[in-house]
Amino acid sequence: METIAIYLVVIFGCGFLARLIKLPTLVGYLAAGFILHAPGIEELPIIDAFAELGVTILLFTIGLKLDVRMLFRREVFLTTAVNLLVILGLTTGFLGLLAAIGFGTIAGEGWKTLALLGFALSFSSTVFVVQVLDERSESHSLYGRIAIGILVLQDVVAVGYLTAMRGEPPSLWAFALILLIPGAWIVQKLWNRLGHGELQALFGVTMAFVPGYWLFETVGIKGDFGAMIVGLLLASHPRAAELSRTLFGLRELLLVGFFVSIGLHVTPTFETVALGLILVVLLPIEAALFTFLLAMFGLRRRTSILAGLALANFSEFGLIVISTGVDADLVGEDWLVVISVAVAASFVVSTLVNRRGSRWVARLSAFVPTTAAARAHPDDAPIDLSEARAMVLGLGRVGSSAYRRLVDEYGLEVIGVENDPIKVADLRERGFDVIEADATETDFWERCVGVDGLELLVLAMPFHGSNLIALDRLERRQFDGSVAVVAQYDDEREELLRRGADVAFHIYEGTGVGLADAAAEVAGLQR
Repeated sequence: METIAIYLVVIFGCGFLARLIKLPTLVGYLAAGFILHAPGIEELPIIDAFAELGVTILLFTIGLKLDVRMLFRREVFLTTAVNLLVILGLTTGFLGLLAAIGFGTIAGEGWKTLALLGFALSFSSTVFVVQVLDERSESHSLYGRIAIGILVLQDVVAVGYLTAMRGEPPSLWAFALILLIPGAWIVQKLWNRLGHGELQALFGVTMAFVPGYWLFETVGIKGDFGAMIVGLLLASHPRAAELSRTLFGLRELLLVGFFVSIGLHVTPTFETVALGLILVVLLPIEAALFTFLLAMFGLRRRTSILAGLALANFSEFGLIVISTGVDADLVGEDWLVVISVAVAASFVVSTLVNRRGSRWVARLSAFVPTTAAARAHPDDAPIDLSEARAMVLGLGRVGSSAYRRLVDEYGLEVIGVENDPIKVADLRERGFDVIEADATETDFWERCVGVDGLELLVLAMPFHGSNLIALDRLERRQFDGSVAVVAQYDDEREELLRRGADVAFHIYEGTGVGLADAAAEVAGLQR
């Protein structure tokens, strides 16, 4: 228990200190790993277990939110392919240059070793990028979805390499995994009967680790990749987003183990630390490459730059690739230290850069070519609101009712905004003028033309946090029209009014009025 107490104090202290100096807590957890390892404190195997559990649940939740169509878009798969090849070549060449001048550890290494190192450094970190996007509430933005699509394809490449390095192909039983498709249909039917409590969270963990991790590992395929596939098979269920939110807290806690574990297994020397830090100079090249590739596919400069900045880091898969190389005697153990330092340093640098993402966009836009209107990406094109007098954000039951009321009773030209593509298709069939977009994203407001001409905005999104974010976006745009918001609780209503809403409507008050009207109508009562 004494060792556990030391670990908890150091990890919490480093995380808290990082928060005090306004750095993400994951930077503190990285430092905690090195601090715990330096004096030779006994290692806790449970930390590695937490790390693996956290990554598995992370990939499962990515699968729950992943739109498979995004993976087949040219700006995703072509960018992934070109970036991997170019960064592999540049990194190998850079390491070769260091070897030629006789720099420390790398002197005398052959090209096969250098190519393996370049391959390990050509991936971006899924764990880190998802953390950044979640902290900024931009995982559903266009640049966020593109970044996640690229990360998933990179993970597929890494899983293929690791499978090949095992020396034997997956078991023939791997073909039986096709049965997961009808199995997912059965599971989704059972899911409807689980309710919304702890049983649903337990269901998510079970799906991630049993048909996901364990089943795929059994047939010779990497387990956490299997967890993502199972999440993808369940993504079409109406409660998929709810399950992802339910697992969020558990995922974040377990991922503490992942960041701590990076520093627990290495003993840095001056040379290995110096080389790991030198490799960070490759990050601006990677960011620039991602940015220019995405701009070539018609994306706006802002979208391209933010995606490039988010993806400019080294990956946890790099550590796994090098660890596999050490086991196969392809590289020496010192390289695991070098890559660990490089990964940790890239997280710190990328954190500092992405915290100032909006400022970097303004500074870097001058260096990125402007997209011609004819080649503009359809998901990144301007949104014209000049014909509308009102806009409703969130077209669930409340939002769609408000939309109809404003059109039918007040004769307004109204435009709706909804981020669920299935719901958008249904609403358009019913005659709604609706845009598929996420109103919590800065991208959305940057694309909107004519917001200042709107007289009324109705924020009817189902989550209090989403409405708060939208209010912040409106404040930044200095919107001077009227803003009405829905709230579920009294404290939420008061907070919305403090944050700038003109009226915050308690959703249950309207429900009560509607219920009374319906009851009176059934009973034949007259007003």
